[in-house]
Amino acid sequence: MKARKVILVFLAVVAVLVISMSVAVKVMNRNLAALAAAPVGKVDLSTVADGVYRGEYAVAPIRVKLDVQVSGGRITKIDLLEHRNGKGKPAEAVLAAIVEQQKIDVDSVSGATYSSMALKKAVERALAR
Repeated sequence: MKARKVILVFLAVVAVLVISMSVAVKVMNRNLAALAAAPVGKVDLSTVADGVYRGEYAVAPIRVKLDVQVSGGRITKIDLLEHRNGKGKPAEAVLAAIVEQQKIDVDSVSGATYSSMALKKAVERALAR
């Protein structure tokens, strides 16, 4: 009888864990889909004072922290401080494209869309002050 109780408690715990994980995955997928569809704003660099600006963006499982250096109305450098990305490391190429093209809304890296968008949103947040 005692073994039966232990088995029932174990099964109940497993069921709760499975349901919790299912809900968490659905929320994560919904948040990532919203990120992929989010517009990237335009920043008038001529209005941004020279300096270094910190930008962050997080949506599970991605987290980005970076510094954007502006001088003479141009983005001169982007230092990536943190990029938790799963398989999205190739997306870091968008940072060089942003500096080269002097705009935030550059093409995303194929296969790393979510990380590409998170990086662009972090730059946008850094400069939209």
